[in-house]
Amino acid sequence: MKTVEDYIRTIPDFPEKGIMFRDITTVLGDADGFQLAIDEMTKLLEGLDFDVIAGTESRGFIFGTPLAYNLHKPFVLIRKKGKLPYDTVSQEYDLEYGTAEIEMHTDSVKPGQKVVLVDDLIATGGTMEAAAKLVEKLGGEVVKMIFLLELAGLEGRKKLSKYDVGCVVSYPGK
Repeated sequence: MKTVEDYIRTIPDFPEKGIMFRDITTVLGDADGFQLAIDEMTKLLEGLDFDVIAGTESRGFIFGTPLAYNLHKPFVLIRKKGKLPYDTVSQEYDLEYGTAEIEMHTDSVKPGQKVVLVDDLIATGGTMEAAAKLVEKLGGEVVKMIFLLELAGLEGRKKLSKYDVGCVVSYPGK
């Protein structure tokens, strides 16, 4: 029986020498691989009491929406600044060189709602930390963060240590 890791393509020396790039397009491009990925991410939520699933642009949308559909939960978009049409709340965060900003609609999470955050990858944890701050600004509670992949060598879990973090596949390096 195949595992999710069997569907992930590793590309050495991309985007630069010494990096092992973990390509998830091969998971998405195979019906069995994609279904297995969603099934495994769903298992990370078994027994968890929550109200809303929120995903970060753009691969968090890819994994978050089928999870929300399967679990009959609303799905909330967390987008890059300037992409949402209604009133928003925003959060800036640091990148390797500079900063970025994400936002969500002010009415997307209600005070007291329990929220699961979803993305494809946990690397340094900066984007997901900013997403959690957005949820908290709106009065929501982040009860879990789930990822398909983890690059453990980048120590994103340290930045997210106050949250319950789960992932399907963890790679030791960067």
